[in-house]
Amino acid sequence: MIRAAHAAYPALSIRRLCDLFGVGRTWYHTHPSPDETASRDVALRAAIEDLVLAFPGYGYRRVTKQLQRAGWTVNHKRILRVMREEALLCQLKGRFVVTTDANHRLRRYPNLVAELVVERPDQVWQADITSIRLPTGFV
Repeated sequence: MIRAAHAAYPALSIRRLCDLFGVGRTWYHTHPSPDETASRDVALRAAIEDLVLAFPGYGYRRVTKQLQRAGWTVNHKRILRVMREEALLCQLKGRFVVTTDANHRLRRYPNLVAELVVERPDQVWQADITSIRLPTGFV
């Protein structure tokens, strides 16, 4: 805003414009312009994307640490926000573990209670066998 006013009224000094807008000169000189901020954001997004493509299992914490090691001054909250906006968060796939072996040579018993309507307690009982591997064998 001050830069635009200074471009429109070059006769006014930066000190006078800062007084008019109610900000200090140090704020003006330390506050980056929107163009500088946009270019830094684009560079940060590119750096994050490169890291995520190189290491797909990295989450925002690891990405933050890697960027800090590379010399970026970034906060984990900013990295998380950028990764959410760009859909770069780590998407780990859950592993599907098959627990049933239906292709065996053992005899299969018919379901005797499939059509039975249970009318009283203790009419039907069910049991299950679970094997637990121990260091010395199975239980």
